[in-house]
Amino acid sequence: MTNTKAPSAAPSLGLLVLRVVVGAIFAAHGAQKIFEFTLPGTIGSFAGMGVPLPEIAGPVVAFVELIGGILLILGLLTRPVGILLAIDMIVALVAVHLPAGLWVGDGGYEFVAVLGAAALALALTGAGRFSLDGAFLRGRAPAWLS
Repeated sequence: MTNTKAPSAAPSLGLLVLRVVVGAIFAAHGAQKIFEFTLPGTIGSFAGMGVPLPEIAGPVVAFVELIGGILLILGLLTRPVGILLAIDMIVALVAVHLPAGLWVGDGGYEFVAVLGAAALALALTGAGRFSLDGAFLRGRAPAWLS
């Protein structure tokens, strides 16, 4: 017996919504670090928070968030980008937000935890069919990439 029904589009639509919203938030935060705070300001902020190697960490985080967010929106290289952004949020949680408790209003980790979990979920599931990964890589790339 063969399955003649096409798979539902609902999971891919759900992933599209998640990618666009989470990607836009990451891209906005990366752009803020680069264009509003400036890279020297971001480096100074990271140093003030006790982030190790702020001269390297600040620009790397800023560009990973900006470029990674844009790639999530497009659904391009979603799995590796999701892993990078999840690592970014784990480091932010542990290095900066954990001591302040849960609530974001107190500097806590609730926001970075949600962003990190969403990025990890995208790394585990992939972008779905409504994505550049789905359009160009499906069947032609290793599973960890598409």
